[in-house]
Amino acid sequence: MLHDRLFYSAPSRILFGNGVRRDLAPLLAKQGFRHGLIVTDRFFTEKSPIIEELRGLLREHGITSSVSAEGEPDPSVALCLRVQDQVRGSGELDRIDHLIAVGGGSNIDLAKVLSLTLKYGGVPEDYIGEGRIPGKPLPLVAIPTTAGTGSEITAGAILVKHDSDTKVAVMANDLRPAVAVVDPELTLSCPPRVTGDAGLDALTHAIESYLTIDSPQFDRQGEADPAYTGRNVMTMLFAAESIRLCFRHLPAAMRDGANLEARTGMAYGSLFAGLSYASAGLNGVHALAYALAGLTHATHGSTNAVFLPYVMDALRPVRQAELAEIARMAGESGGDDAALALRAVERTRELVEMAGIPTTLPGFGVREEQIELLARNGVAVARLTRAFPIQPADAAYRRIVANAFSGRLGDAG
Repeated sequence: MLHDRLFYSAPSRILFGNGVRRDLAPLLAKQGFRHGLIVTDRFFTEKSPIIEELRGLLREHGITSSVSAEGEPDPSVALCLRVQDQVRGSGELDRIDHLIAVGGGSNIDLAKVLSLTLKYGGVPEDYIGEGRIPGKPLPLVAIPTTAGTGSEITAGAILVKHDSDTKVAVMANDLRPAVAVVDPELTLSCPPRVTGDAGLDALTHAIESYLTIDSPQFDRQGEADPAYTGRNVMTMLFAAESIRLCFRHLPAAMRDGANLEARTGMAYGSLFAGLSYASAGLNGVHALAYALAGLTHATHGSTNAVFLPYVMDALRPVRQAELAEIARMAGESGGDDAALALRAVERTRELVEMAGIPTTLPGFGVREEQIELLARNGVAVARLTRAFPIQPADAAYRRIVANAFSGRLGDAG
């Protein structure tokens, strides 16, 4: 790592701890904010006390707020347009000086796009791509209620395009939330399946960024303020600790949602994964997961999880030492690096199975004749594929998809 080209960007404030959400209002008051738009969904306005608690704390510190509860999974361009029209029609646009996103990564991504369109106008498509925003958006506070997406750290917002299943990204470092509030208590209500789905998303972020292309080889494409820059010594430190935490705490968090130690461990795991991948970037797992989600509409965490072991397996020829370390992080010992690298793959698939997620593509309804389509659509996600450590990626992606279909491990090609 002596030749790192380290470029690192993260939120300017990160609050972490049980009950730390109560520290937000005085911080915002000190920063001079006066009226916030809370972006959430109906679960939190109708079945949870979180929003009313938050609004009460804001009022105590002289901050008024309005609420948009239109959030939904996998936010679309159409949803963004609908919410921004509602906000403009409410007469409160001129009062809003910050946004507060409460919920999973979908709500945070929706708020990121709104922080642009409410300030600068236009439509979400105007900002798709990297570095296309005209200036700093409205300040955003992100309060995640799941431990997994890391969206409270990242520079990107993922949207579904009009009349399409295709996911696109708005990417810019200024989209990173100004404040990230990670309160493990807010994850206590997550049911086991959501906990597992989100937790495997966090593990995917950590492992994928731990194995991704090195920073000196990452193609920044001339971008002076890049969101992703390849792995470096800092991102690998965060990723390694995240991997340890996820293997240790995810099973316990799924068994007993009230286990605050496990919930806190997973909240740290998700945070550290975000602090890794949000600068190092991602590659083959996410590229293929987007292709699978477009075909099946399965959840993001599950589509990542099914591909993760097979991508790790494909990378054994070029990442054997790192994979052996992952096995040790998961609690394995003994054996040479080659044996441990394969064991890391096996342990990961065992964790996916424990979470109740299919470990092969037929479990998602994929047919054998769709293997080529999935591989081709994964390669087409260029911003991720160009960071895959094996280039060109086409043959490797096809082998990964074929192995994920058959369940074959130990085929490093």
